Amino acid sequence: MTQDQTVASAAVVIPQRTTEGDPFTLVGGAARGHAPRTLLLAADATAALLGTVALTSPQRHPLLVTGFLVLVLALHRAGGLYRRLDGRHILDDCPSLAARVVLAWCVLTAASATLPGLRQIPLRAVVTGCAVHGALTVAARTLILWRHRTALIRRPCATLLVGPEAAASRVAAALQRHRPSGIRLVGIVSGDTADRRPDAGEPPVPVLSSAADVRRAVIQNGVRRAILLGSASAPEHRPWLHSLAELRCEFWELDPDPSVYVPEQRGAEIRLAGFRCRPLTGAAHRLHPGKRALDLAVSAALLVLAAPVLAVCALWLRVSEGPGVVFRQERIGKDGRPFTLLKFRTHRPADPLESATRWSVAGEHHMPWFCRFLRRTSLDELLQLWNVFRGDMSLVGPRPERPYFVMKFSETYPGYGDRHRVPTGITGLAQINGLRGDTSIEDRCRYDNAYIDTWSLWGDLTILARTATEFFRPTGS
Repeated sequence: MTQDQTVASAAVVIPQRTTEGDPFTLVGGAARGHAPRTLLLAADATAALLGTVALTSPQRHPLLVTGFLVLVLALHRAGGLYRRLDGRHILDDCPSLAARVVLAWCVLTAASATLPGLRQIPLRAVVTGCAVHGALTVAARTLILWRHRTALIRRPCATLLVGPEAAASRVAAALQRHRPSGIRLVGIVSGDTADRRPDAGEPPVPVLSSAADVRRAVIQNGVRRAILLGSASAPEHRPWLHSLAELRCEFWELDPDPSVYVPEQRGAEIRLAGFRCRPLTGAAHRLHPGKRALDLAVSAALLVLAAPVLAVCALWLRVSEGPGVVFRQERIGKDGRPFTLLKFRTHRPADPLESATRWSVAGEHHMPWFCRFLRRTSLDELLQLWNVFRGDMSLVGPRPERPYFVMKFSETYPGYGDRHRVPTGITGLAQINGLRGDTSIEDRCRYDNAYIDTWSLWGDLTILARTATEFFRPTGS
């Protein structure tokens, strides 16, 4: 592969989980623990369904059984039985499980006795079904929790400790002595190495004091978690939080010193080698189903309405400029995944290197008048409606960029990698505020993240309406 091809095809955004010599990969930093919790849901539903076998056929009405399953899962979720499994034991959950199973069967019995068309369930069938349901639930959850603990020991999570070196060394030694914690410490991230006491001894893991050392440790060891000693808002954590967040690490807070004061939300706590620990809410952004529905409806309608315009533009370009009417280029979308963006070809780069690394052709003097017209009116962007319809993009979101520039901007502008929490878009908050073409990347990044943090469906409609009013403008994208 030539150098030009390498630059054009490299999909480099966020360095993560790679080995020395391999190209950087794009990942979304999925949180651990989702698979065991999915298994718990399936086990609870199966146990509840098998418990209804104790009922006779007239009593097992499909709607009644379906409602019973939904009730059981809702009660378990309300009781926090699907939270993180770290440090959990089946005996801890037995009282809550027993109470919710009994409550669900009481509701089922009352419903069968009061709803028309259903037969009352005998007491013997209720007791038998409740016992079978409870026993199967406890047995299945015991197996799942045992497998989860075994997996934590066999495949511990690569982790960094962030905090003062003295306290971090003490916590690191304790975590290394406690294998069931599921932690494999890679290093201590601390900027106070100059204040190390002479009698402190060597720390149990390497101390990382520079951003380059932290990035290298994360990439080479596949680090997925950063444990912050004390509060995440502590001043000593600020230099590291952003770089670790861009490397897609999940954050936990750990109290290194015992205290009689506990947080108000104790349900979110777990114990890690005896330390009080709390997973922090990640930066994951769940897309509202209305956003995708809006994308499908509007893109489909616009593709139909704009079909004559697209046909005229394609025909004119084919006659005046020759073959290759559609321009295809790799861009970076949600969670760093590459996709092929479509546009009308208004410029022919000299080679793949120019296509991948040239920032703008807005000042190109040799561009034909029709191509310049397409760019000035943004008609060359209409083909991206097909990207929206396919799901590669959204109508509203941060503008997608090429891998070369995403890598470059991620290293230069804080928060640039956070733009990839949502699908990229044809237009966005930055664009309706005049940030198009060769404008400030720092300002675009700030507007894009503000759009994500304050998203609403009405906000998308507002941006689309403002974009429509500015469709014909003197400068192109």
